[in-house]
Amino acid sequence: MALAPIDPRDPLGIDDLFDAEELAVRDTVRRFCAERVAPYVADWFERGEMPTVRELALELGRIGAFGMHLEGYGCAGASAVQYGLACLEFEACDSGLRSLVSVQGSLAMFAIHRFGSEEQKQEWLPRMAAGEAIGCFGLTEPDHGSDPASMRTHAKRDGTDWILDGRKMWITNGSVASVAVVWARTDEGVRGFVVPTDTPGLSTPDIHHKMSLRASVTSELVLDQVRLPAEAVLPGVVGMRGPLTCLGEARYGIVWGSLGAARTCLETALDYAATREQFGKPIAGFQLTQAKFADMAVELHKGLLLALHLGRRKDAGKLHPDQVSFGKLNNVREAIEICRTSRTILGANGISLEYPVMRHVTNLESVLTYEGTSEMHTLVIGKALTGLEAFR
Repeated sequence: MALAPIDPRDPLGIDDLFDAEELAVRDTVRRFCAERVAPYVADWFERGEMPTVRELALELGRIGAFGMHLEGYGCAGASAVQYGLACLEFEACDSGLRSLVSVQGSLAMFAIHRFGSEEQKQEWLPRMAAGEAIGCFGLTEPDHGSDPASMRTHAKRDGTDWILDGRKMWITNGSVASVAVVWARTDEGVRGFVVPTDTPGLSTPDIHHKMSLRASVTSELVLDQVRLPAEAVLPGVVGMRGPLTCLGEARYGIVWGSLGAARTCLETALDYAATREQFGKPIAGFQLTQAKFADMAVELHKGLLLALHLGRRKDAGKLHPDQVSFGKLNNVREAIEICRTSRTILGANGISLEYPVMRHVTNLESVLTYEGTSEMHTLVIGKALTGLEAFR
């Protein structure tokens, strides 16, 4: 039997490894992005805003995107692979869109779902799943990124209440959030707090002048004598295990999402090279251009196989946090290189917002850094291989 030609969009036939439900989730998110975000996102990026974020959140809630991998409380209960495919499609549209979904579901909602009281879960998770309430996650500080255990934000008891003081930085969704999960030092160790953003003493100024993730809300959280009742604390965890567990969830989404940005850039370059002529023929017909395409396709689809392997392990309850570092380090590193190489194929047109390539390049500069820099994930893997810690 003669084999059909290879599909340049899926040269390894990886789609055959997904079941019907997984493909249905992927296609639903792909349609949503094509209809509701893709026509506008370049303009949002150029303007440095996501003007319809609250409206968009409600629509994302209606398709079950928020906290989709969580069980109960209005969440979809999707598999890890289904969630990964959704992240890939969101980031194929824009990293800022995937960040909105990821911070909501894998950081803010996940923290409450995993470590919160039943009252906290009932109060917040159904509204967050529906997109009626947006959440943010306060861990990173101006002077403490890769070393969050050195955070200065602190909480002290005042009778049965807690008083929070400190400052968090680079907070996705901050100024549009209804609730913030804030991590602070206490006499007992690091604790998480569920903080309604209308609490007196909390302000959320936006961060401007960004050259990356421009179609995303990024803010500070400034806590000045924020008084919270005793029931605001997350009761299920004490210590850095709490925020680091949440970060592991977000990193898993990035393993998939970064490949979406890479896929969009590669497909854009393929389409461009087929019609752009130099020296009398399409540039796709030149050997150096084909070498670029071959290298990009190999790395993209190797990354997808890695993401799928980690997703299957996660669904089987066998995924180790160090294995997520393998995925985050490799896939983001290769994705940004694919986007940069795609830019070279588009030449000067590659820097224009008429094409999505430079937008993805600059967005991935942030993705390369957040939820653990490449250096941190390298050292996580190094420790796993040698048994020796080299962070200090």
